[in-house]
Amino acid sequence: MNLSVIILAAGDGKRMRSSIPKGLHELAGKPLIQHVIEVAQQLNPDNIYVVYGRRGEQMMSQLQDLQVSWVHQPEPLGTGDAIKKVLPQLNSAHQVLILCGDVPLITANTLKKLIKTTRENTAGWITAFVDDPFGLGRILRDDEGNLQAIIEERDANVAQKSIEEINTGICLLPVKYLSKWLSQLDNQNVQGEYYFTDILSRALADGIQVITTQPELPEEILGVNDKAQLAQLERIWQLNNAEKLMQNGLTLRDPARFDLRGTLQFGKDVVCDVNVIISGDVTIGNNCYIGPNVYLHHVKIADNVRISANTVIDTAVIGNDCLIGPFSRIRPETILHNKAKIGNFVEIKKSEIGEGSKVNHLSYIGDTTMGAHVNIGAGTITCNYDGVNKHKTTIEDDVFIGSSTQLVAPLTVGHGATIGAGSAITQDVPSDELTLARTKQVTIEGWHKPQKQEKE
Repeated sequence: MNLSVIILAAGDGKRMRSSIPKGLHELAGKPLIQHVIEVAQQLNPDNIYVVYGRRGEQMMSQLQDLQVSWVHQPEPLGTGDAIKKVLPQLNSAHQVLILCGDVPLITANTLKKLIKTTRENTAGWITAFVDDPFGLGRILRDDEGNLQAIIEERDANVAQKSIEEINTGICLLPVKYLSKWLSQLDNQNVQGEYYFTDILSRALADGIQVITTQPELPEEILGVNDKAQLAQLERIWQLNNAEKLMQNGLTLRDPARFDLRGTLQFGKDVVCDVNVIISGDVTIGNNCYIGPNVYLHHVKIADNVRISANTVIDTAVIGNDCLIGPFSRIRPETILHNKAKIGNFVEIKKSEIGEGSKVNHLSYIGDTTMGAHVNIGAGTITCNYDGVNKHKTTIEDDVFIGSSTQLVAPLTVGHGATIGAGSAITQDVPSDELTLARTKQVTIEGWHKPQKQEKE
């Protein structure tokens, strides 16, 4: 089957109460419209068209790398008008699949079932039975169960509103009939819009069989109209994916308190405690523990790593047997070699920490190359920024740096050097020597604390 896909994303999304187009609101760290586009791509269609409306240029700009064709609907005249904007670009020999840009949980399996069951010269429509159909278009059938029409909530009478079978807005149609059916649409309804769903009655009037299918999972057809529904779908998505991860061997202390906002690859015996957030592309090796309230973004973690609570790691590479946290921050372009230890309230930025080196407490290391088996005392900082440029610090193997030391870059600390606590180092430090840089301690004899003067 030659297939084109149209994704309807031109709605104003007024109920979102936001200056951001509805399609760009995120679910699992990804725009709603991107979820739909990526599912459509799994069908290998010839073309994917996204219809956008007012403020839709933001979507085009943010998603410009996606392989889709963008079609503008200048005025919000309904879904029928949106399809009409795409019609000149469609191949009359194709089938066209209509998807909704605010229905992000639809799966490729359900769409493949729709395509498989829709025979040549027929139309396919996905319907669903829901407990609360409020606000959704109802499926009207005759006494024999044959499809008759779709009636929108605003136009339905009391009896029709009690129907639990609803229109999902997802259908598959022969392009060769579309031009005629679209020309027959009118806007004689409460909204004054051209409803694409009215095409169903036009197809039936022309003797075209309309075959209905249902989604594999009920949540697939849920749409997003406001922030509450967005939050509801977020939880559904997260729980579904947590279940898949656990089936593949990941231990989650509480799957309801785990968020995947990217991709996760993991080895055996990986444990994630509560409130772990995975963002971007994350890889975790074997026998790793990820503590509570940890945020991982674009991280590669090797084997036997322990990351303690409240740690943030962004765009970094972590070697085997490293210990990190609690309350550590690892910033982009950082590499921790095997058995490195980064302790509490330590920030590492754009630095390489050598094998077995330790930065245990209350320190900042930036723009630094650190060798193996270095010990950094509490409160040590690299002064890498002069207000204009960043400068490099090099710390060679087996260095011991005492607490509360300032290393003013550019600077090299030689192999085996020791720096006394409280030093402010501004020049290169020789290897295997003790270096101190302190002001002389002075005691002022007879000094008295200032006294608070009494008011007259």
